[in-house]
Order: sequence, then structure tokens, then C-alpha cells
Amino acid sequence: MTSGHVTRSDLRTIDLFDDLGDEQLDEWVAAAHDQRFAVGDIVVEEGAAPPGLMLLLEGSMQMLLVEQQRAEPLGRQAAPTWTGAISVLTGEQMRLRMRADSPLRIALIEPADFHRLLFAHQAVHQRVIAQVTPVISKFAGIGAHRERLASLGTMAAGLAHELNNPAAAARRSAAELAEMLDVISSSLGRFVESGVERAQAAKLVELQQQAVGRAATCTALDALDFADAEDELLARLEALGIPEPWRIAEPLAAVGVDQAWLDEVALLAGPATDAALRWVAATLSAGRLATELQDSTQRISALVGAVKSYAYMDKDGLAEIDLHEGLETTLAVLGHKLKQTSIEVVRSYDRDLPKLTLHGSELNQVWTNLLDNAIDAVGDRGTITVTTRRDGDCAEVAVSDDGPGIPADVAARIFDPFYTTKEIGQGTGLGLATARGIVVDRHDGSIGVESEPGRTTFLVRLPLR
Repeated sequence: MTSGHVTRSDLRTIDLFDDLGDEQLDEWVAAAHDQRFAVGDIVVEEGAAPPGLMLLLEGSMQMLLVEQQRAEPLGRQAAPTWTGAISVLTGEQMRLRMRADSPLRIALIEPADFHRLLFAHQAVHQRVIAQVTPVISKFAGIGAHRERLASLGTMAAGLAHELNNPAAAARRSAAELAEMLDVISSSLGRFVESGVERAQAAKLVELQQQAVGRAATCTALDALDFADAEDELLARLEALGIPEPWRIAEPLAAVGVDQAWLDEVALLAGPATDAALRWVAATLSAGRLATELQDSTQRISALVGAVKSYAYMDKDGLAEIDLHEGLETTLAVLGHKLKQTSIEVVRSYDRDLPKLTLHGSELNQVWTNLLDNAIDAVGDRGTITVTTRRDGDCAEVAVSDDGPGIPADVAARIFDPFYTTKEIGQGTGLGLATARGIVVDRHDGSIGVESEPGRTTFLVRLPLR
């Protein structure tokens, strides 16, 4: 960066000063510092204190939104124009990185001089204030959009993980089930080839049904006890000359077949004994696999149903909503995050609460923010308590956690737009501000927080009518 001299004619190109006479403009010229930047130079870094009012006299610079060490182009400022006034007035850190993308010349008015001159010249003051609302709205829109995208991305990744487990299990079960059906089909062919008579086949079917019946009544503890006898059963199968006996030992041991059962199968099947035992084992495995397949698809259906309910995809606008349904579907959607911890979720619901007429999908954004923040506050281990109750003509929903608590100075600003305690790139500070807007502005309710070390409670009140 190099410097030079700023003249009255330089500032005349800036529309901010269109209503000033020469003598008034000269006051700004006297306060201006000429600065020059080469292509690629950082004019202002994101997170830095505002340097002052920047008057772009020549060239252009790119605005970059920085998140997680990644810079995203957001726009470009080209001379002649001005920028930085709102950051100086609010005293907030710079929200963007500004980088010269051509040889750049700036006249800088430092904060103290800018404040003095701004209030001395009403015409300039009015022009600056006229830009506050659209600029703040633009940043709010960008931040809200990014937060929604970030939330959706996190949620989508979690749901993809949740769906992948039952989908993979279903795919594996289906493949194994097809293999068992092949075994059953080929075994019947072996019976015919080995000359098994009709009467013998009928008795083999009875023995198969005995094993299937045991499987239907066998508990998890029974199966565990039978599994202890698997080595003994394996030895018996080897004695019968069964090829690769380990392939059928587990399903047979799981239903507790005994020596007498094995001997009877061998007597009836003769040279087709291995086929008969594989047929029974395949039948048992097929039943287990069908149950696993059903469980997996039910889990997938439940997850899809939770997402559908979370988004209220079948309902537009206002609808009669059960608060508990929204809370439960939100917990289901956040299940992937909870599974990575030892957090206990305690529910204390007043099931007598009537349904409320609400914007259901919007309200679920509130539960998502509160529960997600509670999970972050608790960490890997702790308790989150979700309570519903009726208080007069309002329904109350309280989300409490036993995390470290929120300092008083933070709690006082926690619902302010853009205020965040997270590290740069980890949050926009719009989550709780958005939640407050949904509860207060959209539903005529209230939201507040009480916190002390070891106990933080967010309380949402919604009118019953």
C-alpha cells in the first residue's frame, strides 16, 4: 500500500458529497488519507475493526464472505463509490474481507473524523442513513439463507447416515435371503435324486416345522444359551460327514436342535442328509432375514415419516398442530447427533394440551434451534429435559439442559440478530433471532431464557387460541 494526496476534485466524484459546497467539502478533503493498493492486496480483513469511511476513487475491490477459512465472492465495489460507513457507526467488526482486484485508490476518513464530519453535515448524514436499512436487510438475508443451508446440510448429512444403516441392512438381508432361497430350491432337487420317499419327505417336513416352531418361540436369552452349544453341534455335524458344517451350525444351534433330532433327520434323508440339514438351516435363516428386512424397511419408513412430519409437507400455512408431534419429529431428525453422545433426553409432556393452530414447519425451526443448542451446550454427556404444560391461556414448552450455563451479559443479547458466541465461521448469530421472530412475530407468543451454572432453560409460550 502506498499513499498520496487527496483533492477536492477527487471527492467530487463521490455522490455522498453531492449536496455539499466547496468549503464544506474541503473539511472532508482535509481529513482524507490517500491510500493505494495493488491487485490482490487485502484492503480490510474480515473480523477487523472498521478502518473508517472508505471513498473509492479509482479501481475496484471484491467483497468476500469468509467462513471456515473459505472465502466466497459476494460482490464488487467499483469507483467512484463509498463503503464502510455503517460498520463505523455500529462499531462492529467488519463482516467481509475486501480485496483489490485492480489497482485501487482510496480516500480514507478515519472513524473519529467521520463521526465529527457526519454530524456536522446533515446532507451527508441523511445519505448514509438512507443506506442503513437496505444494507442491514441484505446482510440479514444472506446470513439467514446461509444458516438455513448450513442447517439443511447438517440435517441432510445426519439423515443420510441414519437412512444408510437400515438401507445397507436391508440390502444385505435381501442378498442373503436370495441365497437361502437358492439353497432351499436345490435341496428339494437333492431329495428327489437321492430317492427320498413321500412318507420320509413328510416326516422331514415335520422335523423342519419343529425347528421353525422353536425359532418362533425362542427368546433372545434362549438363543444365547443355545449358541453356547454350537461347538458341540459342529462336532456332531462333522461326525455325520456334512461338508462345511460351520455354514449351518449357527442357525441350527440357535433353535436348540438336539442329537435325537439330528439322528432322525439322518435316518430319513440317508445320502441326502447334508441337503436336508441345509434345507432346514436355510429355512430358519430365511425367516430371520425376512424379519430383519421388515425391520429395516420399517426404520426407513419411520425416518421418512419423521422428515415429512417435520416439514409438514402435506400442510400449507396454518394448521392444527400437536406440539408433541413436532418435538418428537425434531428429536428424530436430530437423532444422528444425539447418537454420537451419551446425552439423556427426558420428556415431561402434558398430553392433555389441546392442538394449536400454528405454522408447524416454522415452529419446528424453533425446536431445532433450541435442541441443537442444548446438545452443543451439554457436550458428550448430560441431560436435556423437554417439558410441556398449560399455563392459563398459553401452552408452554421448556427446553432445559445441565450444561455450563450462559453468562448474564451473553443472555442479555442472545436473541439479538448477528450476535453469536460461536467461533468465526461456526454460526451467523441468526438462529435464536430467527426463533424469536417465529414465536413472537408470527405466533404472538414469547421466548425467554433463564440460566445459571448447571441449568439453562429456554421457555416458549404460545397462545392456545
